[in-house]
Order: sequence, then structure tokens, then C-alpha cells
Amino acid sequence: MIMIKTENLFFRYGDEKDEDKFALRDINLHIKEGEFVVIIGHNGSGKSTLSKLLNGIYFPTQGKIIIDHMDTSDESLIWEIRKTAGMVFQNPDNQLVATIVEEDVAFGPENLGLPSAEIRKRVDEALEVVKMEDYKRKPPHHLSGGQKQRVAIAGILAMKPKCIIFDEPTAMLDPSGRKEVIQTIHHLNKTEKMTIVHITHFMDEAVNADRILVMDEGEIVLEGTPKEVFSKVEELRKIGLDVPQVTLLSHELAKQGFEVSSQNLTVEELVNELCQLK
Repeated sequence: MIMIKTENLFFRYGDEKDEDKFALRDINLHIKEGEFVVIIGHNGSGKSTLSKLLNGIYFPTQGKIIIDHMDTSDESLIWEIRKTAGMVFQNPDNQLVATIVEEDVAFGPENLGLPSAEIRKRVDEALEVVKMEDYKRKPPHHLSGGQKQRVAIAGILAMKPKCIIFDEPTAMLDPSGRKEVIQTIHHLNKTEKMTIVHITHFMDEAVNADRILVMDEGEIVLEGTPKEVFSKVEELRKIGLDVPQVTLLSHELAKQGFEVSSQNLTVEELVNELCQLK
């Protein structure tokens, strides 16, 4: 089943004077239910703009976006679309609205008009999924950046979405916070079977994706599995992107004549190949 589909999607910001200057051009993509898709690109490539279109924050200038069979251009469906495809942004402080963690997580379900017992159940379940149940009575401002972002994720989970769109959720976190959030994202996909769209500029966050989309100048310029995409080291460099360090090392070793694959993504893969060399 297709969870997200775009058809000939074009988008131009309203204050753009040049009518031919599109932030996104002819985007056609399909994301299946349960898939983990990572979108990478340099600043200004259009990846964050795309995320806001998928959540119904922006609307296409041309073309269509279908979320779980719902067209985002139908204003009567917009809240159902946002319930289906929840969104987590860069700065966790901008997403926290209450003075106690559990009250923050309850905010979304309360706005759905759910019974108190159902809200309580959803809050407890969501905090357990992100491993923040021990902090439910804590003020959010006492938490670390990674913990705040996990609370923000719990607030989305309490709405029971089928898909979550992460717009650079680790950009403002330290390495420890990044690790916490990435582990949570992987858990949601692999254990909870949620569709994940993860937008990032950290290449190492993309190595476990089912599929990677590479954006440049408002277009999708590369697409494939992590091994397929990151093996194109020179193509990625031309558009200002790096590759995971292990892949770069493998690439350089291969150029020097060593019989190693340029598609290695982890230290373990590279070490295994090096140990087999004669």
C-alpha cells in the first residue's frame, strides 16, 4: 500500500518575484506503508520545503500530494491528513506547550476530544515507546535536548499517526541526544512498523534506511538503497554532499588498488573485507 504519493509536484513561495523560480520542480515519489525513507540534500535543496508540503503546511503550486488516499488540496481533509502524517521539527523547544511532560503529550489527544481514559492510555503508551515514562511528571525545561525531542515524538505518537515526517530532528542536538533520537526513530519503524520520512544533513543517519532520496536545486537527482546512493561518491561531492566516513575510506582504498567494495557503510563491513585480503 502506498502511504505517500506526489504527482508532478511543483512549489513556488508566494513572495517569489520570478515566476519561473520554483523551490520544488516535478517531484514524483511513492513511499510505501512501513517504509523508512531518508531525504538528504544541502541547505536550500528543497528537502524541508517538501516535508512541509507532505504534512499539509504548504500546498502545491502545481501537481498533487496524496497522503493515505487523501489529497492535501482538499481543505476538509487537512486535519485528518495531519493526524495521519505527524511531523517533528528541528527545535524541540518550539514543540513543547505544557509545563509537565505528560500534559504536553496529552495536548494532541485532548484536541481530538477523546475521553479522559483514552487520553491517559495513549499518553502512557507513547511515553513508553520513546522510553520517557519515568519523566512524565518532570517539567520539559529540566530535560536534555534529546529527551525533549523524544517527548515531542511522544506527542505525535499519542495522535496515532500512520506516518511520521522528521524534519532534521537532530540538527540542534549534541551527539548523545542525536543517538537517543535516532534509536527512537529506528524503533518506531522496525518495531512499531511506522512509515518514516527522515530529512537530514547527517549522512550517517541515512545508512539504515530502506531508500534514500537525494535532492538538489529543488529536484530529486539520485534515488536508491544506501549502498547504491553512497557508492556514487563523486556525484554526491559535485552537489556538495559528503558520504559516511567508512564509505569514503572504502572508496579511497579501492582507488589505491585494494580489492574492497566502495559500498561499505559500516566499520564491520570494511574490516571483514580487509581481513579477507591476501
